[in-house]
Amino acid sequence: MNFYPTKKIVVLTSGGDAPGMNAAIRAVVRAGHYYNIEIFGCLLGYQGLVDQKIFPMGLESVANCIQHGGTILKADRCIAFYEKSTRDKCREFLAQHEIDSMIVIGGNGSFKGAALISSEGGPRVMGIPGTIDNDIPGTDYTIGFDTARNTALQAIDKIRDTASSHNRSFLVEVMGRSSGFLAVDVGIAGGAEFILIPEYPISIEDLAARLMKPKRQKMSSILVIAEADRPGRSFDIAVQLKQLTGNEYRVCILGHTQRGGTPTLEDRKMGSIMGYLAVKGLLQGETHKMVARNQDKLSLVPFPEPHTPSRVISDKSLLELNDILCI
Repeated sequence: MNFYPTKKIVVLTSGGDAPGMNAAIRAVVRAGHYYNIEIFGCLLGYQGLVDQKIFPMGLESVANCIQHGGTILKADRCIAFYEKSTRDKCREFLAQHEIDSMIVIGGNGSFKGAALISSEGGPRVMGIPGTIDNDIPGTDYTIGFDTARNTALQAIDKIRDTASSHNRSFLVEVMGRSSGFLAVDVGIAGGAEFILIPEYPISIEDLAARLMKPKRQKMSSILVIAEADRPGRSFDIAVQLKQLTGNEYRVCILGHTQRGGTPTLEDRKMGSIMGYLAVKGLLQGETHKMVARNQDKLSLVPFPEPHTPSRVISDKSLLELNDILCI
């Protein structure tokens, strides 16, 4: 392994929190110390750079954090960082502390900020994909996705118990701004009667017609709906379905419960491996890249282009499978 000069790394979490981020932070800190690199933490994402809130992270700073959800470094969105004058001040601040590298754990917007400050003369940068939506282009997996889908699945199992007990139907709304990865996975695993995702929208009239087919007539049922950048839209769908079918649908919005909770084994493992590979990548002279998992292989790939749309479900095969299994 050829080492490039890397003396000080600052790590931050940006955007929405995701279970498994702490495993990644822990791996960055411990791998850094293993390679005799000073590691600094930055509180509240890019806002922490603006407010100059960085601090040294010793080995003890990440003790007993791997099992906790959220992020010990806190996370926030920083509008001010879009301004070049703000980034210039942050870059100067990092230079004063001789910080030559930065690791950002987050999503597309977070990586865009990292690429900008680096290309303007700032530190070398490496990204670790972290979002429960699993929608970052260039990687099949993001930290937090597995925990979120398991949390949603547990909720659906409990809702089905009461649905069966009272012969009721439920609309269960999960997160997913522009992608249906969460909805499809938990819908299939939870035995949903229908899955509604933004990639393949259908009219409420069509949905009602499908639900009224004889093979779909059940005493109780569960429909899984992705929020599709409009949290709470299930309430409108429930009203319209009652008008068209005569059946009442109860609404359960899982919301931010999906972002919290104890990370699963998969998210702890992936966070740990990705954190280590981010440090290793910087040591090898890499920059403007993120750790990605594609076809079960981990590698470093370039940051997504700034205007690249979010990753979405590209075929209907799993939806078609669910149509067969739900009869």
